[in-house]
Amino acid sequence: MKILILVCGEGLGHTSRCVSLGRELTSANHEVLFGAYGYSKEFIEGSGYQTREIPSEIRLVGRSGSLDLKASIGATLKEGDLLGAPRIFRLFNEFNPDAVVSDSYYLGVLAAKAKKLPVYFIINQSNMEEFFKNKGVPYKLIGEIVKRFYSTVFKKVDKIVIPDFPMPYTICQYNLSFQPEIAENVFYSGPLIKRKYHEVEAKPLDKPHILSAVGGFGYREPIFRKVIETAKKDSSINYTLMMGPTIDPEKYSNLPENVGVMDFYSEPFPYFKSVDAVIAPGGHTTIMEALSFGVPVLSFPDMNHSEQENNARVIDEMGYGRCLNYSTSSEELLHCIKEITDNSKFKENTQKLKDISKDLDGPVAIMKMLENRE
Repeated sequence: MKILILVCGEGLGHTSRCVSLGRELTSANHEVLFGAYGYSKEFIEGSGYQTREIPSEIRLVGRSGSLDLKASIGATLKEGDLLGAPRIFRLFNEFNPDAVVSDSYYLGVLAAKAKKLPVYFIINQSNMEEFFKNKGVPYKLIGEIVKRFYSTVFKKVDKIVIPDFPMPYTICQYNLSFQPEIAENVFYSGPLIKRKYHEVEAKPLDKPHILSAVGGFGYREPIFRKVIETAKKDSSINYTLMMGPTIDPEKYSNLPENVGVMDFYSEPFPYFKSVDAVIAPGGHTTIMEALSFGVPVLSFPDMNHSEQENNARVIDEMGYGRCLNYSTSSEELLHCIKEITDNSKFKENTQKLKDISKDLDGPVAIMKMLENRE
């Protein structure tokens, strides 16, 4: 079977989970072609998969730890290729797929339906109008237009796939809202993780150990610096910092002895298998990866990013970790780290999710859905 996977390139979370699916499909001898752009395309090609350039749809811009909605709309209109449909159709004609998987890439859904091809839509948010709430009348109107558009798209797809745990364990549950007729077409596949737990060899680390997956670049740098401050307050707790792609290592050469660094492009999974907790933003995929490895999460969602804030809220409410924010002090962060490492309930809760992820095996579940579509 020939399967075309189209990926939204805003953040590497969409990309990583699609690579997980592509890996499963190719291992079962299906022919897979990816469509992506920007860092996403480079990442997929670096993972060894055939990839074609597709037009971008949206651009997200942030500053000082916050999503800048006005700047994002401006960047989308200026840099996004919203009239790139002919390029998508050429890709369809060249590859001639049997089915299309589109991860949050709406143009791909519309093109697939125009070509009368089965299309499966991967999303972890269905209430995007939340981004436009409480920001004045112009933004409210934009939100209404956005809602009408994606509601129409949802009705056209063969299946909506949520790459998350089923209810009541769903991390993105506050980001989901479907009309009854659409809800019947929703499939909770389980997390799409690039590496499965049994495939990974644990990284030997001094314990207790915390992995900071914040990255340290752009508007998240304050959190990166806060973790370093926290490490200085208690040398008995060890840390590994994942560096961002644009970080100059010389800028952080004077780190305390209990802090190590990890290259941005290194595999985090050996660390997931060893650490006691992960410090991360509120992005869905990183949270899925940590929880699927049974690791509690300390989440710093981007400010004014309702999707991330909702993910972090569930983490806190369900006892999978703690929801923090950019005003959290290093003393408060250290307290939360000690709470998680000292209280076994967090590990017990996340171990349950690790077992659920293993049983569901999201990539295999989606592959079977595609194979049995008729």
